[in-house]
Amino acid sequence: MTISGQAKLAGVAGWPVGHSLSPRLHGFWIAQHRLDAAYVPLAIKPEDFAAAFAVLPKLGFRGFNVTLPHKEMAFSLTVDHDAAAVATGAVNTVVFENGRAMGRNTDVFGFSALLGEHGIVSLTSKSVVVLGAGGASRAIIASVLSLGAERVFLVNRTIEKARALAAFFGERVQADDWARLPSLLARAALLVNTTSLGMNGQPELTIDLSALPTDAVVADIVYRPLQTRLLAQAQARGLKAIDGLGMLLHQAQPGFAAWFGVEPVVTPQLRAHLVAALEGRD
Repeated sequence: MTISGQAKLAGVAGWPVGHSLSPRLHGFWIAQHRLDAAYVPLAIKPEDFAAAFAVLPKLGFRGFNVTLPHKEMAFSLTVDHDAAAVATGAVNTVVFENGRAMGRNTDVFGFSALLGEHGIVSLTSKSVVVLGAGGASRAIIASVLSLGAERVFLVNRTIEKARALAAFFGERVQADDWARLPSLLARAALLVNTTSLGMNGQPELTIDLSALPTDAVVADIVYRPLQTRLLAQAQARGLKAIDGLGMLLHQAQPGFAAWFGVEPVVTPQLRAHLVAALEGRD
């Protein structure tokens, strides 16, 4: 489809941004709904982000997604934050409306929706173990707390970083040392990897899952590759294993609806479209 001078515009800002699947994802929905619209990658250096932020609405952008390393700066530049943005201190979706830049965090919704897709709608009275204390873990922690998790054990090789993040969320989140992981797993209903370990080009994440209960769930937000070593180990034990692609798909829905005025649906066809790209088949 061609676009006109009145096309609705959105995009994804990051540095780097060439690896992002978001243009392909939103492009699928734009084509499906035959919209006069475009969603483009925006490679913006950290030192240029504030200036670019101010210019985008003047260029006709309805808003944009924010990826690393800009999420915390996007929070400081936006107003009318939703509960998820407040809970995480980060914004991944900006909506320009009536001269205002509104900040949203749809990663929290994305992970909750992913769990719901796999039949997990409540974590009440359950314990969750989260690996990693980087930016990605903020949304995961906020998500599982919103689903009622009684306790979140935040495990990171640098304990000081885990303690700082745990303090941000309060008493239901406890920082713990990597050496205590086996005992923490023994009572976990859900284990989530938010680190880059296991991603293509990164070292493998090697942990022993034998302590996990037989009904525990293992999720990995990595989706390059779709089946990480962690997920393969979980499947070998007969545990439910959830890859990270679904979170990407679901987190995109609210932004698309806000920018383009259409409620998109996550379908097997959409997932297959992105899997083809990940596997280099398209």
